[in-house]
Amino acid sequence: MNARSISFATWAALVLLQPAWYLLLAPPAGGSPWLALALTVPPLLLPLTALRSGPRRALLWIGIVALFYFCHGIVAAWVVPSARLPALIETALCVVLIAAFGYDTQLLKRKATASRSENAARQARQ
Repeated sequence: MNARSISFATWAALVLLQPAWYLLLAPPAGGSPWLALALTVPPLLLPLTALRSGPRRALLWIGIVALFYFCHGIVAAWVVPSARLPALIETALCVVLIAAFGYDTQLLKRKATASRSENAARQARQ
């Protein structure tokens, strides 16, 4: 499994975690679980609109959105003891997602640098 597929799989897990969290694991004590889902799921689906521009653009959006969910997971784990487990799962998924995206970006940069070096060496030989 490469870093890009790990990013997409982790994103899917993050999307699936939201209904599990708010409907099963730790429903909101003073509010509607459906309202919580209406606020948490749509931002995770925004990167679908970027898929038209290619998977790299969608992954960039996923990484940016994951930063907000990382913060949400940290705050929820700290403030709501009954939601600590799903909040920590959310935080861990965000860390894996962002790390995989960063690793994929580093691989692309290395390939581009190696390609430039190879082209320069070819031109020097000619």
